[in-house]
Formats: sequence, structure tokens, C-alpha cells
Amino acid sequence: MSSQLLISGVIFGLSLASIYFLISIGLSLCFGLMRIISLDQLLYFTVGGYLAYTISAAVGNLWLGIVLGVFVGGLLAFAVERLVFRRIYARELTFSMITSFGILLAGIGSVKAIWGVVPRPVRMPLNEQINLLGTDIPVYRLFVILAAALVYGGIWLFLNRTIIGKAIRAGIEDMEHVEGLGINAARLFTITFVLAGALSALAGGIYAPLIMVDPHMGLEILAFVFMVVIIGGLGSIKGTLYSSLLVGQVVSLGSLIYAPLATMAPFAIMLLILLVRPTGLFGAPLSK
Repeated sequence: MSSQLLISGVIFGLSLASIYFLISIGLSLCFGLMRIISLDQLLYFTVGGYLAYTISAAVGNLWLGIVLGVFVGGLLAFAVERLVFRRIYARELTFSMITSFGILLAGIGSVKAIWGVVPRPVRMPLNEQINLLGTDIPVYRLFVILAAALVYGGIWLFLNRTIIGKAIRAGIEDMEHVEGLGINAARLFTITFVLAGALSALAGGIYAPLIMVDPHMGLEILAFVFMVVIIGGLGSIKGTLYSSLLVGQVVSLGSLIYAPLATMAPFAIMLLILLVRPTGLFGAPLSK
């Protein structure tokens, strides 16, 4: 493998890991605080991608489409949390997973009704390339990596430097104690769910120029996102970051070595990690 191909593979893996992280962080936050598995995050991912396509095609401004997608994704998440999840927080974990998967499937049907079933290309907003150690690297992929890094920094500051963020962190550790202090748990749940939905839509918007958006784009990435969350550990933000980087590089470099490794290797790594650490690298226990 040449050095140019290796560098390209690493950058591709980092950009893919960035997308995995932006979606998986929402799943981790929702599980950590509310003890739910929110597969409907992949619906907001899809909506974010389609709104990026729609605005980019209409006015030629992808950035406006990404911003609108984040807003609509957060709004959809707010509606779903209020109308659906608020009624099932006390139910079993598998109930939330099945319910959220049903929301995802219904949402895919709605996307098909609005935009059709034909995949749509999204114009690349940055066509420039920079030379890195003799290898031409697309600037847009570097932007995707930078965006994920800024999001991680923003989430860290939010959780560690704001009152609401500290309350969410405390709720992840012990929700009963937080409620005992008089903090409105329902409001924390809503804020966390909306934040997760907005981040998922952001992932869809910035990923759109790298693929062709289609109604099943959420389902197509579901297995990898689920692997990221399981490897990192449900409820662990640090684990989500590390496992995103791991899975992104395994998929990218594995495809350069032998194409089937791109799908086989992440599953093998997940199984090996779960044999040693059943709750993942930094997983929280399932019990409250």
C-alpha cells in the first residue's frame, strides 16, 4: 500500500468517524440519561440530508440547508419526545428500541412521499484540495472532521461548564438523586432529546455531499452506528468518540486491504471487545 493511498484512507476514515460520532453521540446521551434506545435519530439524520439537498438545489447554498436541517431535526425530535417517548420512559429498554424503530420506518415512508425514492446528488460546496505529504486531500473532508471536533468540544463545554449540562451529567450518574434536588427531570429529557436530534440532522447535512441522499440512508448506516455505540459503551460520550475513530478507520483501511473487511472487521472487533468487556469500552451498567 502506497503512502498516498494510506494517507487518503486515514483521512477518509476520520471523516467517516466524524459522521458516526455525530449520530452516535445522540444515542449515547439518550441512553445515558433516559435509558432509551432512540433509533429514530437516524430519521433526523435522513431529514437533515434531504433538507441540505433541497436548499442546495433551490438556492445553491448548502450551508443554509445544513442550518435549516439542524433546526427541523431538533423540532422533529421535540415533537417525538413530547408525543411518544414521554409516555414510555418507564417501560422496558427493548420497548423504546422497538418504538423508535417504528418511528424510523414511518419516517422513511414520509420521506419517500415527499422526495420520492430516487437517490439525489448534493453539490459539493468546497471543491478545493490541499496537498498533505504528497497526497491531495479534499478540503470538504477536512471540514467534516473539524466540524465533529468542534461539536465534541462544544458538548464537553456544555456538559462541564453549564448548569443544565452539569445536571445532565448528574442525571446520567443518578437520576433519582437529581430529582431529589428538585431539578425538573422532564425538562432535562426534552433538552437532551432535542440536542441529539439536532446533532443527527447535522450529521446528515454535512454527509450529504459525500453520498447521494436517499430514503434509506439512515438504515444503511444503522449497523455501523449501532456498533459504535456498543463498542464505546451505552451512555459513554468518551467511549463514543473512541469507538467512532476505531470503526471509521477499520472500515476505511479495511476496504483498501480487502473490500469485504469494510463490513466484516467492525463486527469482529465488536465481538472481541464484548467478550472482554460486556458493557463496551466505557459502558455504564444497564441498571439505574
